[in-house]
Amino acid sequence: NSPLDYEILGQTIDDAVGEAFDKCSKMMGLGYPGGPKIDKVSKEGNPDAIKFPRAKVEDAPYDFSFSGVKTNVINLIHKLKQNNEDVPVNDIAASFQFCVCDVLASRLIEVAKEEGVGDVCLAGGVAANSHLRAALEKMCKKRGICLCMPERSLCGDNAAMIAAAGYYAFQKGIFANTSLNASASDDGL
Repeated sequence: NSPLDYEILGQTIDDAVGEAFDKCSKMMGLGYPGGPKIDKVSKEGNPDAIKFPRAKVEDAPYDFSFSGVKTNVINLIHKLKQNNEDVPVNDIAASFQFCVCDVLASRLIEVAKEEGVGDVCLAGGVAANSHLRAALEKMCKKRGICLCMPERSLCGDNAAMIAAAGYYAFQKGIFANTSLNASASDDGL
């Protein structure tokens, strides 16, 4: 409704999508940050090679869970290595990326349709993912939804979004007290 008045319709219940990319990339030996590395090698892989799970959160149809697909990637790589088999990194990367991007894009389209939203915006580091961008462009065009995406070079972490939210809070005189401390987890504040 405004920069400080919004409703959360869906969120991750475990690993953030970027975190899942980073952890899977590390397991595949690609390094950090995982998103660009997986995106690059997946172009040489088969996205249908491995069917990774797409978790649905009961009673929260727009929420995400990426810990299952991440665990499946890790377990697959461990199993292949234990059996002295080659690890098809390109196929694993392509299949993982396809799974994750399919979940993100389809849930966004579902919620836009359900809520009667005609415009959607893609932001954050994962917004640079070429497969996600292409999938959303195709889905939005098919359904008449306007998709706003920044240039890939501007798709970084959410620091700019947090700074913008801070700006609007400052404008309204909303300040934290001196007991505020940084915390990487949600402790109810």
